Amino acid sequence: MSHLPKFAASDEPSRPIHVISAKELAEWIGTSGQGWADWLKATGFEANLGDLKLLPSADGGVAGAVLGLGTSTARDRTRFGLAKAVGNLPAGNWHLVGNLTPLEKTEAALGWLLAGYSFNRYRPGKTPSEPARLKLPEGIQEDALLAMAEGEFLTRDLINTPASDMGPEELQAAFVALAEQHGAKVDAIVGDELLTQNFPMVHAVGRASERAPRLLDLRWGDKGPLLTLVGKGVCFDTGGLDIKPSTGMLLMKKDMGGAATVMGLAHMIMRLALPIRLRVLVPCVENSISGSAMRPRDILTSRKGLTVEVNNTDAEGRLILADALAYACEGKPDVLISMATLTGAARVAVGPDLAPYYCDDADVVSALEQGALAGLDPVWRLPFWAPYEPMIEPGIADLDNAPSGGFAGSITAALFLRRFVDVPRYVHFDIYGHTPSDLPGRPKGGTGQGARAILHALPQILGL
Repeated sequence: MSHLPKFAASDEPSRPIHVISAKELAEWIGTSGQGWADWLKATGFEANLGDLKLLPSADGGVAGAVLGLGTSTARDRTRFGLAKAVGNLPAGNWHLVGNLTPLEKTEAALGWLLAGYSFNRYRPGKTPSEPARLKLPEGIQEDALLAMAEGEFLTRDLINTPASDMGPEELQAAFVALAEQHGAKVDAIVGDELLTQNFPMVHAVGRASERAPRLLDLRWGDKGPLLTLVGKGVCFDTGGLDIKPSTGMLLMKKDMGGAATVMGLAHMIMRLALPIRLRVLVPCVENSISGSAMRPRDILTSRKGLTVEVNNTDAEGRLILADALAYACEGKPDVLISMATLTGAARVAVGPDLAPYYCDDADVVSALEQGALAGLDPVWRLPFWAPYEPMIEPGIADLDNAPSGGFAGSITAALFLRRFVDVPRYVHFDIYGHTPSDLPGRPKGGTGQGARAILHALPQILGL
């Protein structure tokens, strides 16, 4: 994992960061004293969101800083807006001063931690500079913030690592390391064992690669309700015989973003010792091209016994998830959640910043909506739209993995997955797992989506 995030110790000296909204600026300047009014006027400080100015001390050093909170409109439009300033602060310890609500304090502290992420695995000579550290704002829970940041760092590291170093075997190694860190148990079914253990679609998708497909199974906790997480672990996706164009492959190292995200969420849950039983299932494959690759119009028989016509070998993620979901349901979880970088249609619908999800349980939906606000992790509900069910029924087999026509691609994928689920409380996330450009607290590259919303929703969903 990248360097672990941390806060400054509460008993260490620190310099103040005065957080000021655009409304408060004139009054603050009038009462601040110490000759800062002329300095701020000369430097053009207007308290726009994330704007930072260092404040000089009488001896020529740095006495503190002012940080713009902007307007309510600006804050609505930019998550973690204050985190823009973190990289511009000198090393040392800092504390926030200002009229911040509890949620704004949480956002500032979490954004500060997330902004400290860097991925330097392939630049060993690049040593990160000593970071500015924040003292935890009063009334904010340190363990929860650190757990969320650590889980997010794990997710980012896994997604950012190229497929040359993050194939099914390497993802299994990361999975085992996570389990060992928290005292969890792991089982793995590898290669042709998938056939003898009845995971035929996981095997069919992964058999063309020299890197053996596998199903990973983590179990943690022995008391409480059972939460099962299933994450799509396609470590690289060529598209199979329905090959992607070269531009379509450029981001396919992130096609295991669902697996990376459930692993990050699992870290959060275990790190906080939530009173539940946790199970994590990750089907791992590389969707490659060779003489043994599955072919268009092949018909596969799934673990559940449903037959699937393969009308596009590039719609492989739902195939491996289907076997894993059927297996998960055999354990009768109280809540089942799948996460996958599944469809481009979801990105067209809501863009890269929102995590669309599907769920028919009103209580779970309510908990997720509240959890998204508390976790600063936006989600958006899309429908399991029953009138589209015929679109995934090809006639020659029970199901079609890639309906023609191009309509409602994310919905039809979600409906496909639901055919393999027979527990009442099921949630499916169709995430993107990538930030296209640098944003506050979210550098360009791999990112988790939905994990913090789920973490905050679990107490309500599971009655903890």
